[in-house]
Amino acid sequence: MTAADAPDTQGTQDSTVDPRPFYTRATAQAAALIGTVRPEQLTGRTPCAEYDVRTLLSHIVGGTLRIAVVGEGGDGLAVRMFVDGVGDTAWPTAYEAVRSRVLRAWAGDERMTTPVRVPWGNIPGRDALSAYVMEIVAHTWDLSEGLGRPLALDPELARFSLAAARVTLPDGSREGRPFEPALPAPEGADAYGRLAAWLGRRPLSSTA
Repeated sequence: MTAADAPDTQGTQDSTVDPRPFYTRATAQAAALIGTVRPEQLTGRTPCAEYDVRTLLSHIVGGTLRIAVVGEGGDGLAVRMFVDGVGDTAWPTAYEAVRSRVLRAWAGDERMTTPVRVPWGNIPGRDALSAYVMEIVAHTWDLSEGLGRPLALDPELARFSLAAARVTLPDGSREGRPFEPALPAPEGADAYGRLAAWLGRRPLSSTA
């Protein structure tokens, strides 16, 4: 049984699971969603109160560039988490460029066991990339909410991400982390709803 197949109520993740296929799928999903963005949507709200759609896209591209640098053995903490100068219709191209760079950087098996430096410490690459799956899947949900849910999202990616989130972001105080305390998941919430609640997010429909 893989982490993605395990019941997410366990709150644990199998440390032997290779996160690379999940990351590839998660970034393909994000790329498809980014491809739907229309210029008039860029100022729309997202579940991240401080980000409109444009700022969220800037963060997704900047954060993905950081992951690429980490995978290349560089100092990802020196990379800004936002990018500037991307035109209103150029976000799909900008994201595809950094996404391709990440996939190349993390392709080797040795990267899974080699320690890398991330904001929360020096950890094996496998653990870091699992957390980055969670990050892009969470932001894909954020973006989907901001765009009016134009595409169906892969529930297996949300289940994998929730298992990773429960390891990286245990319940309780999250001081110093860019996440609010976990919220109760709404009754009947799907995998993305449960992930969003664990990360302290609410659907836009509940915050209007």
